[in-house]
Amino acid sequence: MEGVAFKRGLQVRWVSFIADFLLVGMVVGPLAAPFLAASGLPMLGLIADIIYFMGNHVCPQPNMGLDLTPPFIMAVCMRCYGTVTGLLFTRLLYGVTGGKGFYWLSQYGWSGAATSSMLMMAYPWELAAQVLGWWNFNNYLVTPFGLITGLAWGLFTMPILHHRKS
Repeated sequence: MEGVAFKRGLQVRWVSFIADFLLVGMVVGPLAAPFLAASGLPMLGLIADIIYFMGNHVCPQPNMGLDLTPPFIMAVCMRCYGTVTGLLFTRLLYGVTGGKGFYWLSQYGWSGAATSSMLMMAYPWELAAQVLGWWNFNNYLVTPFGLITGLAWGLFTMPILHHRKS
């Protein structure tokens, strides 16, 4: 039985490591891409191209990224980066609290999942409002909607991804 517990603990640590590795990539990549592209070095330009390729396939408006190193922009728009920032905040909060607190939504089962899902709709509702012409794209407007989505997503998933049995 001890061997099974050890294997389960090892699997949880790997899931946690992979989740953190991907989160670091999502936080650093969109910011680094314009600087890598502007460097003029072929290898760094290739890395930037890969980041831009991924940004083009996950972000609905990658051409709205911030102009960090003209003419190179961030690999995603600020709505998407707000989502990643929300995930980063919840990961840091999970690290500080160890998953203890009333605000971790996964502990509430289906009602926590429903609450998280409703809050995660901030991103698509804002995007829909923009597409319908209710307002124009504005980084100051879209970032909080992405942040709300990322916080909701993180408040539900961080305990699932990083939980360790004592």
